Amino acid sequence: MVLPILQIFAIAAIALYFLCWRRGVRQHSEETWDSLLLKLRIDWSARELNENFLWKEGLTATPEDAWQKMDGAKGLWAMYQNAQVMQQMANYATRNCEDVDRLLVENIHSDALQIRVCVLVALAQYGFTKASEGVRINAYRAALLYSDMAVRMTRLLQEHAAVHIPDFVASM
Repeated sequence: MVLPILQIFAIAAIALYFLCWRRGVRQHSEETWDSLLLKLRIDWSARELNENFLWKEGLTATPEDAWQKMDGAKGLWAMYQNAQVMQQMANYATRNCEDVDRLLVENIHSDALQIRVCVLVALAQYGFTKASEGVRINAYRAALLYSDMAVRMTRLLQEHAAVHIPDFVASM
């Protein structure tokens, strides 16, 4: 008697999950460029980590400086959220622009995934050991990937939507 009820609940939970997933995919495909820009967290910026942020890859800050300039966990979480938004922006460009460089978009997707993993590892380490050397190194790696991803996103915009660059730069 219990097994059929459990099976019904399991099937209902799976069906509910797929309905929510489908709704999320539909909402993401209907988003506009302006709504994506509004999702970027502007309360923290990686500009302090690189003198030529958005134009040149790499960081000019050391891991210790980067940790302090990113304001610890606050900056890590902002990078985590902005990485997802920039990934959605790359998807938007793929859907709405012709001749998008697929390699560039794939690099943005890869960067977003790596940033999110680095941030989660750094936050987990931070929860246990505060600002140890391992936390600073993972935070630095996430910041380096974030800077590179922002440069790639700027390049994608230059090639396909130059009119949106000022808004993107102002949001970052």
